[in-house]
Amino acid sequence: MPTTADAEGRDAGPVRWLDPAEKEAWTGLVSLIYLLPERLEAPLQRECGMSLFEYLVLSHVSEAPDRRMRMSELAFLANGSLSRLSNVAKRFEQRGWLERSPDPADGRYTLAALTDAGYAAVVAAAPVHVRAVREAALDRLDADDHAALARIAEKLRVRPVDLA
Repeated sequence: MPTTADAEGRDAGPVRWLDPAEKEAWTGLVSLIYLLPERLEAPLQRECGMSLFEYLVLSHVSEAPDRRMRMSELAFLANGSLSRLSNVAKRFEQRGWLERSPDPADGRYTLAALTDAGYAAVVAAAPVHVRAVREAALDRLDADDHAALARIAEKLRVRPVDLA
């Protein structure tokens, strides 16, 4: 049976090839990974002039207590790096949508706070996003599918502490 090597060239053991059911599941997942972002982003770009990542940033902060959140948690929730988030936060500050400040509970962290103008921007974009989500995914599924999708996503989601 073939074996693989790890990053240091050590034998990582035998390869467990995908069986037909695993291959079908994986191929389906990969196609969704590539298909859905464009279907969700295009309407936001066209109607609101923002990317999906930008919308997710605004949305997550808008749902946080007092409309403020640590940048590190926001980067995780929006599926982006801290540097990418910092670039977006800078643009949002220039538009008057977001303010950043040291976290008073722990100065090592930075808080992102949504302004009233930022809240207005996400409220305006939310219907566009929800229509795209429904059209691309949720309206094609029933309640059991929704529950299964949420359960699978939770199992596959990797938090930063999982990567250490």
